[in-house]
Amino acid sequence: MTTRNIINTFVEYKLISMAIDEDYHSTFEKVATHDGESEPIQIWAKTNNDYGGVGSDKLGIWGTVVGVDFDLCVADGACIDACPVEVFEWFDTPNHPASDKKAIMIREEECIICRACESVCPVEAVLITED
Repeated sequence: MTTRNIINTFVEYKLISMAIDEDYHSTFEKVATHDGESEPIQIWAKTNNDYGGVGSDKLGIWGTVVGVDFDLCVADGACIDACPVEVFEWFDTPNHPASDKKAIMIREEECIICRACESVCPVEAVLITED
């Protein structure tokens, strides 16, 4: 299966499923953290059982201001290319069915709230929220 076919499959899946949950800050739990460049990245899931950690098929939503639903992300790189302040970099997520890498917001605190990443995501896996 080619990358294009995988992206098309997940775009079609997204049309059936929901995009990133816009209320995740209030309806999900903080279940873990991951080291960011200068601040920890919060990881959110509906429950602790909905997060399996890196290497699993349950990754949840990563980030607070720059939220990326790692379970929806298909790793097309559009958010990385669109970001004018280089908030994102690639992060390996082996064994995840959507993709084996994700765009992690390693420099989340540098986000300028331009929403470029949000607007280019083909599966609506990115949500920018202001504090």
